[in-house]
Amino acid sequence: MQSRKKTLKERIKAGEVGRRDVVRRLAELAFGRVNDCVKLALGETEALDGLDLSLLSEVKRNEKGLVEVKLIDRLQVLRQLAEAAQEERDGVEGLLQSLGAGKEEA
Repeated sequence: MQSRKKTLKERIKAGEVGRRDVVRRLAELAFGRVNDCVKLALGETEALDGLDLSLLSEVKRNEKGLVEVKLIDRLQVLRQLAEAAQEERDGVEGLLQSLGAGKEEA
């Protein structure tokens, strides 16, 4: 019997989301495209199914039909991504230093 790889949604529900998943999602948000958000704002599509609106924070339409779209703060996401990368580098450097100290003692 072949085991099926769990989807991200299934892993979230099961509490199995790891650091790698979070970093990957931050990168998707930091470098993602806003094309589908623009399509929605311009009214180029009626159906929301299939649109990637993950970068969308807020949409407002006033009584005159003016549409205001707010996207996520990419600079904040990039800061979080940079912090995660630095923590990973620090962890690897600490491990290498520990391994180096072990060699000196031997």
